[in-house]
Amino acid sequence: MSILYAITDSQLLPGDKLFSAVEAALQAGCKWIQYRDKSGDQKKRIQEAQQLAALCNRYQAALIINDDVQLAIAVNANGVHLGQEDGSPQAARELLGNDAIIGVTCHDSLVLAQQAVNDGASYIAFGRFFPSHTKPNAKSAKFTLISEVKTKFPNIPIVVIGGITLDNAHILLDAGADKLAVCHELFSATDVKHVAEKFINIRSL
Repeated sequence: MSILYAITDSQLLPGDKLFSAVEAALQAGCKWIQYRDKSGDQKKRIQEAQQLAALCNRYQAALIINDDVQLAIAVNANGVHLGQEDGSPQAARELLGNDAIIGVTCHDSLVLAQQAVNDGASYIAFGRFFPSHTKPNAKSAKFTLISEVKTKFPNIPIVVIGGITLDNAHILLDAGADKLAVCHELFSATDVKHVAEKFINIRSL
């Protein structure tokens, strides 16, 4: 399974650029795409998510919707990523089904991670680990947290997020992270496919 978890950004990817950039990441072998759009334009969000779902299906990849279970249902997405204010994983699972990918933001907290695991999360996400363009005010997490989480929850994937670049990703992978959630480093690139390939093959570089 690809270690790259690509997260879209409506500022970086306006209009049709969203689809061309996501397809480039998919062509490189990315298997998880998270659609993240914080605008209130529900019509736009449904249209974009529908097109992304079709793209992901074409490449046998999973589309995960940020924060919005109802949108995930509407476009038949593969799952949802929930922040701490976005409802329970249990409720999302009941709506989306047993096969849905349900991720939960745990910031820098083992307590939140335990709750997410108890509630049936598919993966637990931590960060930010580096200064982040997407969430500049997010609370920072220590690298040692990853190994603590790995020891405590050995059977659930650990996703890391926050300012991840090709230069610093190895620090998180060496600590035990399973997937790199990347937004700015990937989708601000002039050659998204090339950068995606580098992330996917980073362990062999």
